[in-house]
Amino acid sequence: MGTSTDPTILVLAGGLSYERDVSLRSGRRVLDALRAAGMSAEMRDADVTLLPTLRDDPPDAVVIALHGATGEDGSLRGVLDLCGIPYVGCTAAASRLAWDKPSAKSMLREQGIRTPDWVALPHDRFSELGAVAVLDRIADRLGLPLMVKPAQGGSGLGASVVREAADLPAAMVSCFAYDSTALVEKYVPGMDVAVSVLDLGEGPFALPPVEIVPKNGVYDYAARYTAGLTTWHTPARLSPSVAEIVAETAVAAHRALGLRDLSRVDLIVDAEGVPHVLEVNVSPGMTETSLLPLAVQAGGLDFGKLWGALVGRAVARGDG
Repeated sequence: MGTSTDPTILVLAGGLSYERDVSLRSGRRVLDALRAAGMSAEMRDADVTLLPTLRDDPPDAVVIALHGATGEDGSLRGVLDLCGIPYVGCTAAASRLAWDKPSAKSMLREQGIRTPDWVALPHDRFSELGAVAVLDRIADRLGLPLMVKPAQGGSGLGASVVREAADLPAAMVSCFAYDSTALVEKYVPGMDVAVSVLDLGEGPFALPPVEIVPKNGVYDYAARYTAGLTTWHTPARLSPSVAEIVAETAVAAHRALGLRDLSRVDLIVDAEGVPHVLEVNVSPGMTETSLLPLAVQAGGLDFGKLWGALVGRAVARGDG
């Protein structure tokens, strides 16, 4: 696809997850940014024709703009490793760890990084042990309100805040529609903040934090991708001292999970200014309402040049 003097980049977007439409929008924006930066780039789906294409006409590097399991559970990265094709972002192993929220939270907790108390509950155990008894115990142990969300997934799909015990069963049913395991987490009130972390060769650093203010109080799928339903403040309305702690926490989470190149760390900053990490995304959205592009702009970086630098790092790594 390319030459040694003119590297060609393949942007993978789409897929078969619930987040297909968002992925296509992310991929198109990255594609436009790379082309604006003067790079030769194409975009395609991850379908049955992908592997023959990679074998017969391999790109110099791949950008994974796929959201959901295809882009974030490490499997596609493992296939690219087998093909010897470098890609932007973390390794397959690190991606698998970050994708599974309970595993990621356990690693963060081991590293001394605050994350809300939680319990992970597979649907089968939920049924075998008796739904009513399990839910009563969860409410007693973690207290109310609670956040219920899929253990694996993104874009706020299947996630809901439970403020009354009577609403917990419905929240679990909604969650199980998207994943076989529910993560039930203690709800921490405070400011929703997303911190994008980049590494352009001199170690990871945090971009300005983005404060998220959804009109309905919950940053769900509609609030994320429907214009007008969410207000963002970049940088977040934090004191300098708290902003520094939030940035340090995000970088620490990025390091703890063994990530590289880029990530987005989602946090809650409580009333005392203490950050609590909710999750870490290894394939952040790149749409017009996505958080990493907002942070890039606030940080005074050029989106196209940034992607050019990230791709350059991937090409330099070769096949990893």
